Amino acid sequence: MQRLHSEERLFTSYIKKTNRPCWSLLGLPFDQVEPDQAVDIIDQAIKTKRKCFLSTPNLNFIVQSKSDESFYESVIYSDLVVADGMPVIWTAKLLGIPLNSRVAGSSLFETLQNKRRDKPISVFFFGGEGSAAEEAAENLNRNSVGMIACGALNPGMGTVESMSEKAIIDQINAAEPDFLVVALGAKKGQQWIMQNREQLNVSVISHLGAVVNFVGDNIQRAPLRWQKLGLEWVWRILQEPLLWKRYLIDGLWFLRLMVTKVLPLAIYQKMLLRKASKGISIKINNDFPGGSVELVISGSAIIESGRLLKSSCRKILEQLEASPSISINCSKLDYIDSSALGTLMLLKANIRRRGGEFGLFGTSPRINRLMRLHGVDEFLLEQ
Repeated sequence: MQRLHSEERLFTSYIKKTNRPCWSLLGLPFDQVEPDQAVDIIDQAIKTKRKCFLSTPNLNFIVQSKSDESFYESVIYSDLVVADGMPVIWTAKLLGIPLNSRVAGSSLFETLQNKRRDKPISVFFFGGEGSAAEEAAENLNRNSVGMIACGALNPGMGTVESMSEKAIIDQINAAEPDFLVVALGAKKGQQWIMQNREQLNVSVISHLGAVVNFVGDNIQRAPLRWQKLGLEWVWRILQEPLLWKRYLIDGLWFLRLMVTKVLPLAIYQKMLLRKASKGISIKINNDFPGGSVELVISGSAIIESGRLLKSSCRKILEQLEASPSISINCSKLDYIDSSALGTLMLLKANIRRRGGEFGLFGTSPRINRLMRLHGVDEFLLEQ
């Protein structure tokens, strides 16, 4: 019973969007969860029939998000974002961000399918090449103790719009899946989910392209030792030689990122933190001109003061219906860390989803540079 209450509290913190233990890394918000916690969140989403859009950014996700705004925003507006890639974990460790474990989408799915439960999780496979989705469904029903396939559909090579026709959405909903596995290619898959998530009567939705091939036994996953060493990409190339170009481009981009962003950030944030004040002051002004709410942040917004910032964000969200405009005054802000940036990203995403407006102003040149090195300046400073 104690274990169940713990899982329910964890899931509740995730549906209260700004209360998520979230960190900004390489421009994206990552949830600080271990693999077993992510499994619990998914289980509870299904049990309570609450919607959970799961995104699993790896290095390729991050690379593509830099040049595609809609792809970037699909991660921002996700309900759970986990680090699926050792380069992401290595970067987090270099910057002192507590993302301790890789949470691979394929591993999450494997754990869920092997976890015996009273009522199996119903799964719908959408996408994949040829008959991959149907093969995955057949294998899942043959081998899984914790899941059962309720449907499979390959929509072909059409556009997102053609794959979003009412007949397709109705077919998925009629199967009543708990978990919808999308495999359309990362960009198209994330876009398709964003376009249809409100019309889909599914608890958990995620683009897990490799899962369809792994479950269908079309491709073998790398041995666990290779995964832990961060060499799964080598195994993937051996299995799918055409991937070599993608991994080369991603690798070169990662080296460039380390030199131009990550290493300068590691040095710069230490320099600023030594000079920054130790405490934080947060005030909520409900009488801001234009009927909006103003949040005034002074001092250093760091992990130790994160609870106060999250509490203030929740209070603002409670007032959102009466005040559709939120302004964050940073004129007295000395320093802001990855945790506070992650919280502000979630706050802006939630306000936008509710039809409100978000503005960040008064930031000093050093805070602007810090945000630029974190890769969040364009999203947070955009009016």
